[in-house]
Formats: sequence, structure tokens, C-alpha cells
Amino acid sequence: MEEKLHHNRPKYLNLLKIRQPIPAVVSILHRISGVLLFFPGIPFLLCGLQLLLESPQGFEILQGSINNPMIKLMLLLSLWFFLHHLCAGIRHLLLDMQVGIALEQARTGSKLVLIAGFVLTTLSGLVLW
Repeated sequence: MEEKLHHNRPKYLNLLKIRQPIPAVVSILHRISGVLLFFPGIPFLLCGLQLLLESPQGFEILQGSINNPMIKLMLLLSLWFFLHHLCAGIRHLLLDMQVGIALEQARTGSKLVLIAGFVLTTLSGLVLW
């Protein structure tokens, strides 16, 4: 009896050591990018928009801060959040329409989302930098 109880105990799962399949990683990154776009993204965007429209001095302050390489890097990261979220959202819409549901297609679609997010961010960064 005691041996039977030992086998039914919950197991400790270290989520950092479990290797997730690529569709799961893309799905998790989609959720994280959505949260990061919502919480720090919207307030920073609104603050920048207010500074931009407030006065010519505010515009110059914003323009000067955007020339800072660290701010450019943060903007590039935010751009990746947006582009990854957009590509993963399109993938999820296709999955809702029963397109790409097979395992190999889901893996390929996930890889395409990661590649597209990276390539679009790199191209946008080259244009904007």
C-alpha cells in the first residue's frame, strides 16, 4: 500500500530544464511579446507621442534621446517584439483556419515565424539605424 502511494505523488518539473518543441517556444514568445508590447510598450509610446506633439523643444528632446545607441537598441528590441507578435499572430490565424496543423507543418511554420521576425527586424534596423 505504501509503495502504491509513492508512485502517485506529484513530480517536480523544472521547466527551465525541459526542452520544449519549437511550436511551443514560438507560442510562449508570442505571449511574452504581447505582454511586453502592452505594458511597457503602450506607456512608452504614449509618453513619446506626448513629448513629440507637446512643443518643438519636446520634439528635439525626443530626437536627441533616440540618437542614443542604448535607446536605439531598446527600440530595435521593441520592434522585434512587434514583428514577432505580428508573424506569430498570422500563424495562429492560419492554425485557426486548419492550415498547417500537421506536426511537420507546425514545426516549419514556427521556424518561419522565428526567421521572419529576425529578418524583418534586421532589415528595419538597417533602414532605421
